[in-house]
Amino acid sequence: MADAAVRLTKLAGEVLGAPFPVRIRAWDRSESGPPGAPVLVVRNRRALRRLLFKPGELGLARAWVAGDIDIDGDLYEALDRLAGLIWERGAAAPKPQRAAVLRALARPEIRAAARELLSLAGAPVPPAPPAEEARPHRGPLHTLLRDKAAISHHYDVGNDFYELVLGPSMVYSCAYWGTGEGGAASLEDAQRDKLDLICRKLGLKEGQRLLDVGCGWGSMVLHAAREYGVRAVGITLSEEQATYARKRIADAGLADRIEIRVQDYREVRDEPFDAISSIGMAEHVGRARYAEYASALYALLKPGGRLLNHQIARRPLADEETYRVDAFIDRYVFPDGELAPVGRTVGQLEEAGFEVRDVEAIREHYGLTLRRWVANLEAHWAAAVRVTSPGRARVWRLYMAACALSFERNRIGVNQVLAVRTPDSGASGLRLRARDWRG
Repeated sequence: MADAAVRLTKLAGEVLGAPFPVRIRAWDRSESGPPGAPVLVVRNRRALRRLLFKPGELGLARAWVAGDIDIDGDLYEALDRLAGLIWERGAAAPKPQRAAVLRALARPEIRAAARELLSLAGAPVPPAPPAEEARPHRGPLHTLLRDKAAISHHYDVGNDFYELVLGPSMVYSCAYWGTGEGGAASLEDAQRDKLDLICRKLGLKEGQRLLDVGCGWGSMVLHAAREYGVRAVGITLSEEQATYARKRIADAGLADRIEIRVQDYREVRDEPFDAISSIGMAEHVGRARYAEYASALYALLKPGGRLLNHQIARRPLADEETYRVDAFIDRYVFPDGELAPVGRTVGQLEEAGFEVRDVEAIREHYGLTLRRWVANLEAHWAAAVRVTSPGRARVWRLYMAACALSFERNRIGVNQVLAVRTPDSGASGLRLRARDWRG
């Protein structure tokens, strides 16, 4: 009798204490769950073995990346329904402690559910993790070598893949969308508008010297040199990004004004700079190194110089010591990446000596950007699989769709923080009404 889906739906409801919010289709073609809902497709028993050996998020992530589970229907709706199981107590709810987990396992109904899952899973052999999973590192976080390895895992996926996802702009950070007539109509327009906004916030002028920390594929330094006449240095830890950026710069005839280096921000020694942009890079710095990061950028600026720090933020926790990076992100997307509340970021920039002059929250813009990236990936799925792997393409589809929802639901945000190394005279160099961003 084909009844695996019925048994799984009943099992999930018993464990959760509430009806499972999506429909389930099992490997034996049985289906169960709310009619009309997106369908969680469990392709084989191996998916259950992954959950048995790694209960929770990591087991689910491995099953998704390996193709053992899938979603039939609207991915965003499915993730939104499933996310409710995680976020219903609030975005700042700490993860359950070991003692609480052990108490739950002592409950007779949970033990019975575990036995039921064992009977459905088949042979008790732990499946190997997908090849796309990063091995967990040991030792101190955020050393020069460890950070380089983490950046390579995320960015050295292949420039061809990023071209498919990001589009012609090759900008991998939140775009800046307009409203009404004259607003950005395409992803490329919105990314150009974001780069231009940053240039205006920095008050760039011809002949000035700009440092772009985490320069990606060179889009910021290209825009700043071409449109504002600056001389620019872009630094990245990704060899593939650096190669791509140098070719773009040479093709644009700007090699005499832009230098791309494979270099850590802690290794830059040719200060001072008139301005520094750090766009979507500080998420890699980590709590233990953030004060060092802020102090290093302060030291690289000349008095009166400006920093534009564009950074994803999470909601604050009642007990910050309980913060942990979720397993899927750490193993498959950003190894060692960490998010901080925006208040902590502002505080650490001030502690380094900066005067923080403006904070602009652009959370909704990132949801729009991520949905465009997901659409690009889905439209070029066969090509994306060909230039990377099926598992890597699945990682990115899940990661970007889930992040889009997290921005839209205010679980995470993104902020542009403008800070000045204000000189002793107190002259910040900004206009009295600074938000016209001229001069």
